[in-house]
Amino acid sequence: MNSPGTQAPPQPVTPVSATPHTESEAIYAAFAAGVLGAVYGYVVSLVVGSLELAGENPFAVWAATGAMVVAAASATAGYWRARGNPGQEWRRDLPAWKFTVNTVSVVVVHTALAFLATYALFRLLALGFIGLPVVTFWAVVLMSVTLGLTSYVVYLSSSSMTTQRTSSLLMQFIVIGTLTSMITSPDPTWWKFHFSQLGTFDTLSSWVFNGTLIAGGLLVTTFAVYIAKELTTLVGAGALGNQHAPRTVSTLFVIMGIMLACVGIFPVDINLALHNLSATGMAAMFLILLISGPRVLRGMPRTYFVASWTFLAATVASVVLFVVGYFSLTAFEIIVFALIFGWISVFVRFLGAAGARA
Repeated sequence: MNSPGTQAPPQPVTPVSATPHTESEAIYAAFAAGVLGAVYGYVVSLVVGSLELAGENPFAVWAATGAMVVAAASATAGYWRARGNPGQEWRRDLPAWKFTVNTVSVVVVHTALAFLATYALFRLLALGFIGLPVVTFWAVVLMSVTLGLTSYVVYLSSSSMTTQRTSSLLMQFIVIGTLTSMITSPDPTWWKFHFSQLGTFDTLSSWVFNGTLIAGGLLVTTFAVYIAKELTTLVGAGALGNQHAPRTVSTLFVIMGIMLACVGIFPVDINLALHNLSATGMAAMFLILLISGPRVLRGMPRTYFVASWTFLAATVASVVLFVVGYFSLTAFEIIVFALIFGWISVFVRFLGAAGARA
């Protein structure tokens, strides 16, 4: 027992996994989405008439739209209901606005991923079944299976959000969104300029690119909340020596997320100054996180700092090679983004290791 006037020692960070109750809810959600998908597929086949996997009336678009809707519903329900699950009770104590922002970011990213993944899957199938008509029976079956699986996967994913899962989701979302924009771009020579060129066209490609950056930035702010929770626990357990680490690191991540979102909000052809300022600000936050690590994250394993300094050295070398003209701007952007997300993955892994040790 604790003596009067003392606080209970902080609990170590524990992994979050789906409970039997959550698994059951995911199955029920999948059943409901499957029934809805069957009805939706039947209605689409009646209203649209002739359907193909990809073509004049692409089944891929209808399926992706349906997946997007059930993903939004499943992510909202899953993330909200899981706030009382073991390891996630701390989310109940978040301010209402912060919990709302977190929920919105999780829902938006899952919704967008569901749309992109479903659309890409059926477009890929269309390459193997060129001209194959989708009759009413198969429209019902395919839509039921697609929406049911989407609901099941999204419900479990949103119910088990952790720091590591959030970082993985962020990386997947940025990569898939950017690749989708690249292959659908109306300008096949965009890469001769820079990645921001993808956001300058008044087409779906640009909407996907800019939307990916905006939603990705929003998810980074949610990631910052999970980072703050991890660091607070580690500081309380004595694993980290800097009491200001949670606020400092999470604030830098929030600024990085806002800057990433602003890169999409201000495309290069709309406001070059704000676009470049946002991109520069995001890179600056990354460098500050690396350089301030030994002071702010005092107590992390020495290997983590070796890795961080390696990422810093690689970043500086990339800048030098770009300045002397060895790299194109597109190649430089790819390398810097790879370094940023690579470091985030290493950072999260070491946080988890430090939490287990604490």
